[in-house]
Amino acid sequence: MSTPLAGDRPGAVLRAGASVLATAGLPSPEADARTLLMHAGRLSATGLVTARSIDVDVQERFHELIAGRASGLPVQYLTGEAWFRRVRLEIGPGVFIPRPETELVAGAAIDEAKRHPGSLAVELCAGSGAISAAILDEAPLTRVIAVEKDPVAAIWLRRNLAGSSTEIVEADMAEALPEESGQAAVVVANPPYVPLSQRPELPIDVQRHDPEMALFASDNGLAAIRVVIEQAARLLRPDGLVVIEHGDDQQPAVLDELRLGHFTEVAGHADLAERPRFVTGRRVPGWDGE
Repeated sequence: MSTPLAGDRPGAVLRAGASVLATAGLPSPEADARTLLMHAGRLSATGLVTARSIDVDVQERFHELIAGRASGLPVQYLTGEAWFRRVRLEIGPGVFIPRPETELVAGAAIDEAKRHPGSLAVELCAGSGAISAAILDEAPLTRVIAVEKDPVAAIWLRRNLAGSSTEIVEADMAEALPEESGQAAVVVANPPYVPLSQRPELPIDVQRHDPEMALFASDNGLAAIRVVIEQAARLLRPDGLVVIEHGDDQQPAVLDELRLGHFTEVAGHADLAERPRFVTGRRVPGWDGE
């Protein structure tokens, strides 16, 4: 990128940054450059549009951020934040970066929580706590428990839910919350579901920076999903809802797993790009889990 000049117009600065990112082969150079310039200048979207020039200090910081992104660092690591629905999250190395497609997963859990004010919602594989934070934001009467076994991810989980009423449990989901059996109105999870065989197909920045524990699962990517289903069957009260994100080629298999797990009203749902992305199912009333 060229040496920054005092008074450069925002459009020229953005084009220069986006050009660097495009040359590096990144998929969304214009959007990334805009986000990084807003961060460098502490500008809102409106502030960026109305700015008449970008001063030298901001351009120098922007140059550093562009160089970091061109090297493969995620935008969220560079800005230290990610937005999820209406919630701002702190994000950094060691925690899975929440994706837009998961916002609809959270939405299904939020809708169920709203139908049962004061009820319990459990997020398994909580990571950054994005789903739990969104539930509390949009269904504030809900009692929320977030379960995460990775101690590094749990650091970010605690940061993002600090000061809230959420109970954070650092444990393997297969062993967590024995005292809450049959109590939850909704169990929601974005578990690891990428088959190990697909590692080479992932974008380089995902391979390098998203934690493997949050990405990969054995048994064609279904191992962790099966555990979520088992635990949801135990944790949910009769007619309680489970919501599970999965890979876009896994929906038929996950629906079958729900049926095998004695769930009813099983249904598959698409993400914002119309790809099959998550499933829901209800715990069969009267089934004792045996």
